[in-house]
Amino acid sequence: MKKHFLLTLFLFPAFLGAQDFAPYAQQVAKEWNITGSALAVIKNDSIVFVRGFGEKRNASGLPVDGNTVFQIGSVSKSFTATLMAMMVDEGLVNWNDPVKWYLPDFAMYDPWVSDNLEVRDLFLHRSGLPAQAGTYIPCLGYDRNDVYRMLRFIPPANSVRTTYGYNNVLFIVAQKIIEAVTGKSWEENLQERIFAPLGMRNTSTNESGFLAAAAGNTPHETIVREGKIHTTPMEGEEQALHWLTVIGAAGGINSTVTDMMQWCRLHLSDGVVDGDTLLSRAQIDYLHNGQFITSQTDTKTNIYAPCWFVEQNNRYRVWFHTGTTWGFTAICAFVPELDLGLMWLSNCEPPSDPRYAIMRHVIDYYMDLPFQDYSGQALEKFLAEAVERENKEKQEKAAQVPEPPAPYPYYVGSYVHQCMGEAVITLEDGQLYISLGPEDFPNRKHLMTHVNGETFRFRSGGSAFTMKFAMEDHLLTFDLDLRQNENMGLWRALK
Repeated sequence: MKKHFLLTLFLFPAFLGAQDFAPYAQQVAKEWNITGSALAVIKNDSIVFVRGFGEKRNASGLPVDGNTVFQIGSVSKSFTATLMAMMVDEGLVNWNDPVKWYLPDFAMYDPWVSDNLEVRDLFLHRSGLPAQAGTYIPCLGYDRNDVYRMLRFIPPANSVRTTYGYNNVLFIVAQKIIEAVTGKSWEENLQERIFAPLGMRNTSTNESGFLAAAAGNTPHETIVREGKIHTTPMEGEEQALHWLTVIGAAGGINSTVTDMMQWCRLHLSDGVVDGDTLLSRAQIDYLHNGQFITSQTDTKTNIYAPCWFVEQNNRYRVWFHTGTTWGFTAICAFVPELDLGLMWLSNCEPPSDPRYAIMRHVIDYYMDLPFQDYSGQALEKFLAEAVERENKEKQEKAAQVPEPPAPYPYYVGSYVHQCMGEAVITLEDGQLYISLGPEDFPNRKHLMTHVNGETFRFRSGGSAFTMKFAMEDHLLTFDLDLRQNENMGLWRALK
C-alpha cells in the first residue's frame, strides 16, 4: 500500500528531496546543548527530509535516527481529540453533551460545573481550573482513577468557559468517556483506530511502551548555570515514567519522526489516507477550527482548536502543538496551504524556542522568505534572562534569615488528607522520612530535607514537593505545595 511505501522512504536517503535542513537543525542542537534530536518533513504527500542528530544518551555512542523512539508529550492530546471525533462520527458522543451523561460519577468542585461541563470543554482548556492543576499529583504514585476522584477537591481559578487554563488531568475524563462508549481502553482504541490503519508500527503508549522501544534513548535534564546550558541524563524515578502512564491521554504516546509523518498526512488530507477515510471532513474541520484566543501580538494571533494551536501571523497560518515530558520535548506542525508537515523530537528539555526555530525555518524555506536565525535570537535572550534569574535567586538566598526547625520528633506521626489519604512521618537515624500515596506504590517513602523554619522538601516521581508545617485548631498540619496553587486542603495530624 502507499502508506508502506511512504514509510520505507526513510531507509533510502537517495529518495529525499534536495533541501537539506540538517545544518540548521545541527546548529540549533549545538546552541541549546541538545543531546539527541530528530526531524522529518513531508511536502506534497512525500517525505523530503528525515534525519537524526546526536546521541540517545550523553557520550553513549548510540546515534539517533529517523526510527528512534521518543516521548511526544502533549502532541498526544491531538490523538485523544481525534479518537473523540471518531466517537462523534459514529454517533456515540456529541461534542456539546454534558460529560455527566457518559460518566454519572463525574464531579468537579462546583456542582454546576459537574452537571454542565461539556465534552468539548475537556479539549479546549476552559474548565476554570488553575493552569496545570493536578499535573504533579501522579508523581506521588496516584493512578488515573485516583486523579479522576480528586478533581472534585480542586477549587477553580475562574468561571467555566471564560479563560484559557492549560490542563492535563482532564484528559483522563476524556479517556474514560472513550472507554465507556466503546468498551475498550484508550490504548486499544489508539492501536485499532489510528496506529494500525496509519501503519505507525513504532508508536506505543505509556511507560511499558517506552521501555520496550526506547533502545537506550534517555531523557536528559536541561539546566542553566552561569550562562551555560548543561544536560544530564535522568535516572530511575527521576524519569517520571509512572507519571507518563497516568497522564496517558494527555501526554503518554511514544513515537518516531518516521511514524509521525503519517499523523501529518492524516491532517493534511482531510482525514483520508491512501483512500481510507479515518475521519469525516466535518470532524477534521472541527478539530482544526480555532475556538479560543490564547495569545495575541501585533504580528500574530494564536487560537486554540481542540488540541492544536492555530497561529495566524502576517505571513501564513500554521497548526501546531508542542510536547514536553520529563526530559523529552517535541513539536508537530502542518501548513495546509503549503501541503507541508513536520515533526521534531528531542531527548532534552530546553524551552520552546529551539523547536519553534526549527518549525519557522522549515516554513520560511517553502514560503521563499529570507533566512532568519530564530534560534540565535532566542538563545541570547534566554541566557540573559537565566543569568538575571540566577543572580536574583542568589541574592534572595543570601538575604534569607536562617531559622531552625522544631526538634525532629515534633513532626513524627500520622497525618490525613481529605482526598489523598494518610501520610506517615518517621524519624530514622536522625533523618525525617515521609511515606504517602497508594499503599502498593513501590517508591512511596521519601527523605525530607530541611529548607528553613517549618519548611521541608522531598522528591517523588521526578518532582520536588514543599511542605510547610503549622498549628491549626491545636493540631499540627502541613500544606503540601503541588506546584500549581491547587488549594486542596491541609494534611492534619492524627492525635
